Amino acid sequence: MADNYAFIGLGAMGYAMASNIRRKMDASATLYINDINASVCTRFKDEYSSFGRIKIVSTAREASENAKVVISIVPGAQDVKKVYLDEKDGVISAKKDEERVLCECSTIDVKSTREVGEKLKAEGMGTYVDTPVSGGVPAAEQGTLAMLIGHPKLSTSNPIHTRIDATLSMMGSPEKFFYLNSLGAGLTAKISNNYLSGTILLATAEALAIGVAQGLDPKQLYSVIRASTGQSWMCDHVMPIPNVTDIWVPSNSGYKPGFKTQMMLKDLGLGIEGGKQVGINPSMAEAAMEVWESASKDDRCIDRDGSSIYLHIGGKLPEGYEDKGKKKDDGSWEFA
Repeated sequence: MADNYAFIGLGAMGYAMASNIRRKMDASATLYINDINASVCTRFKDEYSSFGRIKIVSTAREASENAKVVISIVPGAQDVKKVYLDEKDGVISAKKDEERVLCECSTIDVKSTREVGEKLKAEGMGTYVDTPVSGGVPAAEQGTLAMLIGHPKLSTSNPIHTRIDATLSMMGSPEKFFYLNSLGAGLTAKISNNYLSGTILLATAEALAIGVAQGLDPKQLYSVIRASTGQSWMCDHVMPIPNVTDIWVPSNSGYKPGFKTQMMLKDLGLGIEGGKQVGINPSMAEAAMEVWESASKDDRCIDRDGSSIYLHIGGKLPEGYEDKGKKKDDGSWEFA
């Protein structure tokens, strides 16, 4: 029989990742979904049931009870612990199955993921792997995420490896799979990567704001940066100024996330904590954190993509630009 899957956490990233799972898994198998927002589960089921059975369940225990593979992506460490270790509704309260694979894609601290993994292993709940992802919502939608995998690369004949690899291949690009040998290693790599993402995005926004304020055309400035030593993935794929690049970036749609501004606080905080744990002074992240904390309270940036920090630091928008993000009466954003 084909494996059933469970997906827990249908936020912006999870929704896109789960859509690829349902599209690519065996049509005869069932996808169990769970999220604290019941309406998003209903919307997902309505949108993707044509690809196969989808069952909405109210707890992580129910989601994993009949699934050989569980995938989760939730906001923080406490959420991960609730999903997996809650004695009543968590995965740990489901029936034992040592063949089950548990892929945890959230970005949390290494200590917490090791705690979760060790408790699940002791209870015979299956193989828990930290599998944080990189690439943002566009890569999640396209199924081209990079996967940072806290597990050794085993023989292709090993059933656990086969299940991990097959699952991740539905959401990411195998050429961007990094097997990093031990539980927590995926998150260690992710935290280091996000340290760069947060500091480089801020530096990019500031550099662009300076150049534009001095009179440079943003497209010309970007052409120079792209061909010079300041080039970066963040500048190319998260360009903070609208209508500059030839590809879609969040700023083109009113800074539709993407990756919300306030979420950067968690990621940089993990980098700062990780540095101090090993005696490295995280000076760049500490300086950037002050600006991100301020931006996370700015109405122009809250719940918008992190590239909206360009607005917070005083960056000028192109002449005649019409903001495609509209603030609703309840304070939330509506995007084109």
